Amino acid sequence: MGDRRKSRELALQALFFLDVNNTDPGQGVEDFCALHEEELTPAVKPFFLKLIDGVMEDRKKIDRLLDKWAKNWKISRMPVVDRNIMRLAVFELLRQSDIPATVSINEAVEIGKKFGTRDSGPFINGVLDRIRLQEGLE
Repeated sequence: MGDRRKSRELALQALFFLDVNNTDPGQGVEDFCALHEEELTPAVKPFFLKLIDGVMEDRKKIDRLLDKWAKNWKISRMPVVDRNIMRLAVFELLRQSDIPATVSINEAVEIGKKFGTRDSGPFINGVLDRIRLQEGLE
């Protein structure tokens, strides 16, 4: 597994932890990092932190986009894993111009298949592709 994939998977786990526990983000990330110190290697941790910080900073905008383009789904009713995977991918679409949109979407779909349900991959792909097309995020 590549370093960026590992960063994304750990970021998903941290966002899930924060989402479910509704804890202070700063303390929650600190606690998560302490628990996953071995996995957060020098090659993994910088991108992990960039993803976490970016999603937390842009969360309102990201959630508005998800609400807008997820047909018949409110973000509060989405599976926790799926919504946090999509938050990561939307952050990448909005702020990581060095990563092609197709790569961000594909990574999200693959992580969804690993951590979500059998419906996660197609759901995540559909919503993210709609955001990419409708918001002009190439």
